[in-house]
This record gives sequence, structure tokens and C-alpha cells, in this order.
Amino acid sequence: MARDVKLEERRKARVRRSIRERAYGRPRLSVFRSSEQIYAQIIDDEKGETLVSASTLEKANRESLATGANREAAHIVGKQIAERAIAKGITEVVFDRGAYIYHGRVQALAEGAREGGLQF
Repeated sequence: MARDVKLEERRKARVRRSIRERAYGRPRLSVFRSSEQIYAQIIDDEKGETLVSASTLEKANRESLATGANREAAHIVGKQIAERAIAKGITEVVFDRGAYIYHGRVQALAEGAREGGLQF
């Protein structure tokens, strides 16, 4: 068990390192998924602050979605984060999948963000 956590941390660090090398000053769209929810935030690593965030825990999403643990919910969160980012003047980001495989809910969130107008 401890070995699995260690491997996950190493994988996450490897992904973040490669993202920072190719970011060229763009903010990072970070994804976190749990077994029941999905969260996304756009982070400015130079300043160390979160610029925009969205999740399935927000009141509007809790009322409209049956669960926060499916592709449909992830797609909606992706669209929401894109709308909020564009309202703040952010159009280009670097996608940070963390330690997750680009598949399923993570992929649905990315597709929703692209549909919403973000470029990465």
C-alpha cells in the first residue's frame, strides 16, 4: 500500500515537472478526482494562487446532477471552468492530469473545457 502511494507521488511529480518545462508562463488546469466527485482549478504557478475553480460539489451542480462520479458531470465541470476562465481573460492553459490516466472522467473534463473555449 505504501509503495503504491509512493509510486503515485512520483508519477504526479513527473507530470508536473514536464508541464512546468512546457508551460511558457501559461496557467495550469489541474484536475483532482475522487470516487464521488471531480474538481478542477486553474493555478498561476508563478504567483502560487488559484485563479478559477469548479467542482461537482457546488450547489448548482449538486442539485442538477445525479452524481458527481460520471463522465457527464466531469464534462459539465469542464465547461464551467472554461466559462469562468474566459470571463477572467484566460484562454490558454496547460492541462495537468496529475497522476491520473487521460481516460474516462479526466478526458471528459478536458473535452468540456475545450468545448467551452479553452486551448491546451
